[in-house]
Amino acid sequence: MADVVFDAKCVTYTYAEAAAPAVRDVSLEIAAGELVGVVGPNGSGKTTLLRLFLGLLVPQSGSMRSVGRQASAWSRREFARHVGVVTQREEPAFPLRVHQAVMLGRFAHVGPIGRFSRSDREAVERAMAQCDVVALRDRWVSTLSGGEWQRVRIARALAQEPRALVLDEPTVSLDVRHEMEVFELTAELVRQHGLCGVVVTHHINLAARFADRLVLMDRGTIRADGPPTHVLSPALLEEVFEWPVAVQEWRGSPQFVPLRKSETHEDS
Repeated sequence: MADVVFDAKCVTYTYAEAAAPAVRDVSLEIAAGELVGVVGPNGSGKTTLLRLFLGLLVPQSGSMRSVGRQASAWSRREFARHVGVVTQREEPAFPLRVHQAVMLGRFAHVGPIGRFSRSDREAVERAMAQCDVVALRDRWVSTLSGGEWQRVRIARALAQEPRALVLDEPTVSLDVRHEMEVFELTAELVRQHGLCGVVVTHHINLAARFADRLVLMDRGTIRADGPPTHVLSPALLEEVFEWPVAVQEWRGSPQFVPLRKSETHEDS
C-alpha cells in the first residue's frame, strides 16, 4: 500500500462570518510518489484545502492528518523537516545570494547552537544541482528572473529533504518557457525522489500534462478526482467553470480550450 502523506476525512472549514463553508465534507488521500494537481475556479476552496494540509487552519469537523499526525499538531520547525512549501508569491526580506537563500531550507535541521554541518551543506549542494541553479550560486536573488527565482525557491524547499513538496500557484507571472520548466522540474523531483507532490494551480492544461491525478474543486467540494482523462470532461468543466469549453487530446493528455460564447463544440 502506498505511503499516504496527506489524509483528509470529511473535512469542513468555514471562515468567520462566511455564508457557506470554504471546504465542505472533503475526503482526499495523497500518497508518496504521485504528483497531484488541485484545480478549480476562484473561490472553489483550493487555497483553504492547502492551508488545512499545512496545519495553518484547523477543520471544524472531520480529520486532517499530514505525515501521520493531525496537521495542526506539528510545530512549524518539525513540519518543515517533512514538508517543503513554495508559496504563491515571495519577496526576499533582506539581501541574499542564491546559495544563502537555499541554505535557509536547512534551518529546521540545525542543532541547538545553530551551526550548519557538513551534511547541511551537502544537502544544499544537491538541491541546487537538482534544480539547475548551481551556476547562479553567487548571484544576488534580487537580480534573478522570475523563473530563476522559482527554481531557487524549489531548491530551498528540496534542501529541507522533505517527504512532500507543496506548491501554491508556482507559475504566476511566468512566461511559457518558465511555466514549463517549473512543471517539468516538479514532476521530475517527485518521481526521482518518491516525494508526495501537490500543486495548486489555475493552469489546468499544464497540470493535465504533468500530474498523475487531478482534483477538481467547486464551491468547497471535490467534483472529480482521478487521472486527467477522467476529470477533464467537457460537460463537467462547463458546469464547474460556467463557460463553454472543448477538450482536445495532445499526445495522450487532455487539453482544455475555452470557447467563445458564439462557438459550438463542432467549431472546435
